[in-house]
Amino acid sequence: MKTKANLSFAAMPKDYEALCRLFLPRPIHDKTDYANTVEMAEVFAGFEKMMTVDQTDYFDHLCTLIERYDAERMKWRKVSGVGLLQHLLDDHGLSGADLSRILGASSRHLGPMILRGEREITAEHARVLGKHFALNPGVFIE
Repeated sequence: MKTKANLSFAAMPKDYEALCRLFLPRPIHDKTDYANTVEMAEVFAGFEKMMTVDQTDYFDHLCTLIERYDAERMKWRKVSGVGLLQHLLDDHGLSGADLSRILGASSRHLGPMILRGEREITAEHARVLGKHFALNPGVFIE
């Protein structure tokens, strides 16, 4: 994928086939696919009134792929605070012991105990986790 500096609306092909040769829209499976698809969609954003029919179809397809991926990633809203926490730890390559350190716990067992459901996430834990993961602390409270 080219860098954003090399992509501009004016340089975009006008027909669907040429756009697909530049960047073939495919289902998004990971963060790299997502970043590439978003990068391409951003080239067209704001130019809707200037686009050809093919460019509009291509842009709409990219947006549909992005929305589908976002919807899949947002399923965490339906999980418990502990489930979300486990997902975030996995995503960041962190362990229960790392969770204990994040929480500033004097015992390295606190993190694993929270993940096993033996201890609750307190309001203070939620505040610390929210700050650490840049999320609203309320998502950790059940």
